[in-house]
Amino acid sequence: MSTSQPFDPLIGRLVDGRYRVRARIARGGMATVYVATDLRLERRVALKVMHGHLSDDAVFQGRFIQEARAAARLADPHVVNVFDQGQDEDMAYLVMEYLPGITLRELLRDQRRLTVPQAVTIMDAVLSGLSAAHRAGIVHRDVKPENVLLAEDGRIKIGDFGLARATSANTATGQLLLGTIAYLAPELVTRGTADARSDIYALGIMLYEMLTGEQPYKGEQPMQIAYQHATDSVPRPSVKNPGVPEQLDELVLWATEKAPDDRPADAGVMLDRLREIEDQLGLGAQVARTLAVPAVTTPVARLDSTDVTAIMPATGALPAAPLALPSMPEADNASRLRTATKRRAARGAWILVLVVLAAALTGAAGWWFGSGPGSLIPVPAVSGQTFAQAQATLADRSLKATQQDAYSEAIALGIVIGTDPAAGTPVAKNKTVAVIVSKGPAPHDIPALAGQSSDAARTVLEDAKVSVGQDAQVFTDADKGIVVSASITQRSDGKAIDCSKGCTVHEGDSGALVVSAGRLPDVSGETVDDATRELEGVGLKVSGKTTEQYSSTVDKKKVIGVAPRDGGGNWAPGETVTLIVSKGPQPIAIPDISGQSLDKAMAALTKAGLNPQSSIPEALWGFFTANGTDPKAGTQVPPGTSVKVKSSGY
Repeated sequence: MSTSQPFDPLIGRLVDGRYRVRARIARGGMATVYVATDLRLERRVALKVMHGHLSDDAVFQGRFIQEARAAARLADPHVVNVFDQGQDEDMAYLVMEYLPGITLRELLRDQRRLTVPQAVTIMDAVLSGLSAAHRAGIVHRDVKPENVLLAEDGRIKIGDFGLARATSANTATGQLLLGTIAYLAPELVTRGTADARSDIYALGIMLYEMLTGEQPYKGEQPMQIAYQHATDSVPRPSVKNPGVPEQLDELVLWATEKAPDDRPADAGVMLDRLREIEDQLGLGAQVARTLAVPAVTTPVARLDSTDVTAIMPATGALPAAPLALPSMPEADNASRLRTATKRRAARGAWILVLVVLAAALTGAAGWWFGSGPGSLIPVPAVSGQTFAQAQATLADRSLKATQQDAYSEAIALGIVIGTDPAAGTPVAKNKTVAVIVSKGPAPHDIPALAGQSSDAARTVLEDAKVSVGQDAQVFTDADKGIVVSASITQRSDGKAIDCSKGCTVHEGDSGALVVSAGRLPDVSGETVDDATRELEGVGLKVSGKTTEQYSSTVDKKKVIGVAPRDGGGNWAPGETVTLIVSKGPQPIAIPDISGQSLDKAMAALTKAGLNPQSSIPEALWGFFTANGTDPKAGTQVPPGTSVKVKSSGY
């Protein structure tokens, strides 16, 4: 594979007369990292050089130097060591431990998600390193997979304390809010403050990502993700990966609580809980533990035929010169023979004792592991498996399985919730272990909700663990606050069912209530201004335009009512209504009654809603013929208008 790199003038340079730059290995927002050779100690180191355009910025330079001071205070096998810090002309640099290997980000990119033992192993190491930082009053502030290093020799270390701050200086506002958005604690989004519990939140997000292969919050813009951190709750990892044990589910939820006071106080507290979980699950993190260097013992001399041992410092350094010892008289051959005989006899006695002890230990071990306490087997973790898979796993450990069903809102149907006894519990061989298998969310029968108050209906649904959104309101003839209709969206398939007259729901479903906003005000006969005020008073909007209609019951320019809603249905607060305004009674066209007998003409005009007038007595109408009206036929006149009928006799 080619190792060619773009030209970098720093490659080959001798920094501060000591560090020979060999190659560039990484570039970040504040600095570039090179592999270099420490000519004084003849070892490879990582050289972190601050970007040139930041050299004149006192704030950035101070933050850069702070990384060295913060990390150098930490003495923990899971923290990247910082060896040196300095300034070479206009270049500020750090000298750190060089760890060939990959980052956790690269491992996640390659494997997508990790196994439970892998995730526990890495989290154990990271928490060990961070607990040392928190004990020293240091907040990392940039915990993420890119800053977790997995060395080729198996060591796991957390590095890049570039954003670390002493606990007493915990304010981070404006441009100081530099932590990666995906792992940003809610208090950094809302208040700009950070402490050890902000690191715990980032660890919870990172553990979620290791267990599921993805981050809990996604968005096209950073602010969308930041908003979710501040408002949403991190889901259980087992929703995405049913193989995640419940204990790790709870650890993620604990670490990612919105309120800092609800999280572990620091990495040490979270590490203690993780170690308990390791014991419960029978996992045991494969994390390299650093042991204290034992004292070195060096034989120095013999005094009175007894071995004397000098205890040397833990560094193993030998004395510069032999110790001065008193002179001894040379023993004769007989004395040496007697001494050798005694030693052989003593050695034989010790060998006999060791043989007897070995036999006793062998017998004890046989009893311990055959029929004693050593024959106990820890129940394996089978959460997230099917019953058949769990049965096979238990059989491999010489255990029997029996299925026990239980409802679970979080675990899918047919997936193992856990065992009884719990995972990690020591049990005898061939013991039967109850495997608890999910029957899915528990069902609940809901009574008719229509006609109940909103509070009563909401209580019924929430008691059944059905989440209920904000009420939708419509104007009806029912009293205000009474449920008009109810619907349930099933979690299993996303379908909506009507629950107005009652239904069966399952825990985890969601419900919606439509509630009466009271009666729509009757504004008939009011002025437009008065009607507008009354409708706006109940939350409706009134269009600036009106429609007009003829009305024989409402005076002209007074409001008849509200125009029908497009699409039908009931009006809801916030919607815009249009007022119907009266144009007064509808005019009548005077019919043409010419040629009719006067009695029929009078009847026709009366039927049309007019008031016909004639100078001929009514008793003689049958002898006369109508030949016109005043006003003329076809003229539009209001109902009840007097119309003069012209006539002529036979």
